[in-house]
Amino acid sequence: QVQLVESGGGLVQAGGSLRLSCAASGRTFSTYRMGWFRQAAGKEREFVAAIRWTVGHTIYADSVKGRFTISRDNAKNTLYLQMNSLKPGDTAVYYCAADPNGFGPLTQTYTYWGQGTQVTVSS
Repeated sequence: QVQLVESGGGLVQAGGSLRLSCAASGRTFSTYRMGWFRQAAGKEREFVAAIRWTVGHTIYADSVKGRFTISRDNAKNTLYLQMNSLKPGDTAVYYCAADPNGFGPLTQTYTYWGQGTQVTVSS
């Protein structure tokens, strides 16, 4: 069982940066595949980025590639999403997700989800 708690969201101007964190419980965190998703008002939840247990295995949505960086600190049981050059289109509730086996851009792949943190980017 894994519990996930996101933090770090807020209001930022276009071009600014934010770093989201996702604190995970559970002794096997380091073995879990982790991902970030987002959901804008009135839209479906969409993939942002995902990472395997080694930092070398990362994937990104085309819309955030080059601007966002996913990383993890297994010693702290924490997942991060560094978001730079933010755009109004990045406004959404951001969720972290975890799964012991699955990896990829599909929401149904992940078993555990956090409650989300709001990111608002003003123009």
